[in-house]
Amino acid sequence: MSASTTASMSSGVTTTSLQDTLALVGRILIAYLFIPAGIGKLMGFAGTVGYITSVGLPLPQVGAAIAVIVELGLGIALLLGYKTRIVAIVMALFTIAAAVFFHKYWSAPDAMKMMQQINFNKNIAIAGGLLALAGFGPGRLSIDKR
Repeated sequence: MSASTTASMSSGVTTTSLQDTLALVGRILIAYLFIPAGIGKLMGFAGTVGYITSVGLPLPQVGAAIAVIVELGLGIALLLGYKTRIVAIVMALFTIAAAVFFHKYWSAPDAMKMMQQINFNKNIAIAGGLLALAGFGPGRLSIDKR
């Protein structure tokens, strides 16, 4: 059996080198969305608080802090493949909540309806990718190595 098809059973999950590489690329691409967004929220914290306030959510400072922690902190954890399954679930729930609270296409003005629906649908798709990582793991090219 070649190195590219060798499977690992140490964690109870069998993966090939190709699957490990694809999981790594998937983590990189998802982190590419979250980490810069988290940095932007951290650097523009007051603006983030203002935006959260504008949609009527309670405790906007707490919400902004949670957003920074999830997007930046958990985004880095996801990138590295650390505690990937739980991180991915938390990030998926955060992403679905962001879709529901910030991309309300059903109540958006007509001029914004399509853009909000696209953003809502993208968030749902991102959550799906995160849940796939939660289900199948980060691959062996990760801190978790499974």
